[in-house]
Amino acid sequence: MLELAILGFLDEGSLPGHELRRRVSQLTGYTRPVSDGSLYPAINRLVKADLVERRADLAAGAARYVLSLTGAGRTELLKRLRKPADHEITDFTRFFTILAFLSQLPDVSEQHAVLRRRLEFLEEPASFFSDADGPLRAEAVADPYRRGMLLTARAISSSERAWLHSVLDGTEPTEPPIFPLDEPAS
Repeated sequence: MLELAILGFLDEGSLPGHELRRRVSQLTGYTRPVSDGSLYPAINRLVKADLVERRADLAAGAARYVLSLTGAGRTELLKRLRKPADHEITDFTRFFTILAFLSQLPDVSEQHAVLRRRLEFLEEPASFFSDADGPLRAEAVADPYRRGMLLTARAISSSERAWLHSVLDGTEPTEPPIFPLDEPAS
């Protein structure tokens, strides 16, 4: 997913390495921190594969580089967005990386095909815990922490399914809702 994030951000425009790292960290860092030890080897693999171009940033000095997406890099990005692997659809964090760049697919029907795959996954019966009768409902779990896991997962899944349906049905609002996030709690 790191390589997809690199390709996606560079598709939005050329970036120096430190700015690319900041953006990737903002996208995935809250769940999976991005270290130099993983970012720069990924960049090097993409440069070697001719998906990313690295050139010296003369204005910033010889030690700075600017990274750009090549034509082959754009083709690879679109391929990965059109046909994400199954684990990229089922894993929440990986899917969010797909979602962050999905609008870069020029065809809305291709975007919706990816969203339908995620919705199909979410609509399958699932649970962290099961017994002989199948998946356990949160209300049937005595352990408060496991019950919390199940209740949280249910709420997240329900919200995501509702959003996916609204996008696929064409009923998602075009203006973002206004939430009073900055108001102090009373």
